[in-house]
Amino acid sequence: MHYIRAMFAAEVGHILRKEFKLEFAQKFPFTGMLLYIFSTVFICYLSLYQIIDVKTWNALFWILSLFAAVNAVAKSFLQESAGLNLYYYTFIDPQALIIARILYNMLLLTVLMLLTYFIYALLIGNLVQNHGMFILCIVLGSCGLSSVLTIVSAISARGSNSSAMMAILGFPLLFPLLITILKFSKNIIDGIPWSVSYKYAMVLMAINIITITLGYILFPYLWRE
Repeated sequence: MHYIRAMFAAEVGHILRKEFKLEFAQKFPFTGMLLYIFSTVFICYLSLYQIIDVKTWNALFWILSLFAAVNAVAKSFLQESAGLNLYYYTFIDPQALIIARILYNMLLLTVLMLLTYFIYALLIGNLVQNHGMFILCIVLGSCGLSSVLTIVSAISARGSNSSAMMAILGFPLLFPLLITILKFSKNIIDGIPWSVSYKYAMVLMAINIITITLGYILFPYLWRE
């Protein structure tokens, strides 16, 4: 059992290294996402200049983050060729593949969302009173968005109209996650103490665990189709 776990961890590590090497080799996708983030925040700055309403500030930040997440994670399975999928199917454990993709997208989206928060706060203004808790919310939220969108991308890649299927499947699955994120971040901005807001962090952690577990269990059956 220990040997099997070690082999699984090693395979996940190999896939992660491959993903990072491709990302740094291409450079254009990541820099394109940075340009998208800066341009959208700058347009908001030109239109609104500064936001003093907490609900508006919070909603706009997560709208920008959601679109960045969809653009960053959607390519997980949708842009792969049939030959590459056949190679993965032949040589790679599907459970290791889905876990590695989820972890990679979590790291990528966490970095992008932290950069979004920095640029957003710099240009629009920062209403957050507890920065540590808000960064925790960003990390948990980006992990949740990454895990859900990665699985949706894997399902959509099996359909004929993958882009439309991703939009149809993604919104219902993201809806409870987004509601929890908005409530948690709103409490943080308002300065509500951790003793009141911790339940939202627990819900986000539970969503992340459930989503990753479902992907680990169900992806091999999807992979065989």
